[in-house]
Amino acid sequence: MKFELQKTDIKTNARAGLIMTDHGVIETPIFMPVGTLGSVKAVHQHELSDDIKAQIILGNTYHLYLRPGIDVIEKAGGLHKFNGWTRPMLTDSGGFQVFSLSNTRKLTEEGAIFRSHIDGSKHIFTPERVMDIERTIGADIMMAFDECPPGDSDYNYAKKSLALTHRWLDRCITRFNETEPKYGYSQSLFPIVQGCIYPDLRKQSAEFVASKNADGNAIGGLAVGEPVDKMYEMIELVNEILPKDKPRYLMGVGTPINILEGIERGVDMFDCVMPTRNGRNGMIFTSEGIINMRNEKWKNDFSPLDPNGTSYVDTFYSKAYVRHLIVSKELLGMQILSIHNLAFYIWLVKEARSHIFAGDFSSWKSKMVEKLARRL
Repeated sequence: MKFELQKTDIKTNARAGLIMTDHGVIETPIFMPVGTLGSVKAVHQHELSDDIKAQIILGNTYHLYLRPGIDVIEKAGGLHKFNGWTRPMLTDSGGFQVFSLSNTRKLTEEGAIFRSHIDGSKHIFTPERVMDIERTIGADIMMAFDECPPGDSDYNYAKKSLALTHRWLDRCITRFNETEPKYGYSQSLFPIVQGCIYPDLRKQSAEFVASKNADGNAIGGLAVGEPVDKMYEMIELVNEILPKDKPRYLMGVGTPINILEGIERGVDMFDCVMPTRNGRNGMIFTSEGIINMRNEKWKNDFSPLDPNGTSYVDTFYSKAYVRHLIVSKELLGMQILSIHNLAFYIWLVKEARSHIFAGDFSSWKSKMVEKLARRL
């Protein structure tokens, strides 16, 4: 994997670049739709590529390991072959999912022992095991196995957790270096910066991660309950340390406003379940603000879903029809709003990229944030 930094904004730390992988080039800043189980919920692959124009999607190690199972994915020739996605892919390590199972997992120096949320069966994830699983899944970008502590963790717990994450990272790197890709194309490993909202821990982690000289680096453990201003403070602190010639990935964040604030602070890559999850529940994001499609006011509104939108669903369907689908709990309504939201998120980061090149990102972003906060 190679990264080319093309442009940095004059007034902010916003960046535009290119990530080159064996499955294609990714233009940054980029939003990555979440395909936890090998599919982005309610969205076909051709809609992702041709209409939404996604350049890279995610899969999740924990969920794919449990179902369909790594043996099935390996027999298929990797996740790309299994789900038909021909563009770049990234896999989370499953760390966040494992540690969210607080009542059914146990943490040791060796790894995380947990019980499946599906059938209660017992499993263990070690750094070495996770690297082997991610090799088998075959994503272009693999994430290191880490502990993601709660946002309200006290300092002593956060410090202890960070030390474990760093030891696990060294083991991940060792295993990654002693294994080879399985399907004829290269893979990259991204370490993850942790440290909760404690500046000294974040600084220590960012320095440790930067010293590994990986192809890219991630910022984890944010948007997990901490105040939003603390999240932005940690992003700024970490990005002052992470190398400028490597892509920076902010994991699991967030709202459209969060994404623009992240871009302003030098983040290149984002993912979040919000576009699809909120869409399935009747909420859409637009360039003029947020719409709750369940509201009575849309019942007789036969105007396009979003006249400014970039997806075919935005002009093909009316607000009244989509509202009818959502309140009737029709699957098509969930699909339409998921497609709209994903297309909007990807439009938003593409617009940010164009304004970075144009030199007016800061003023554009300020106006856009005001619009994005509106409730229509």
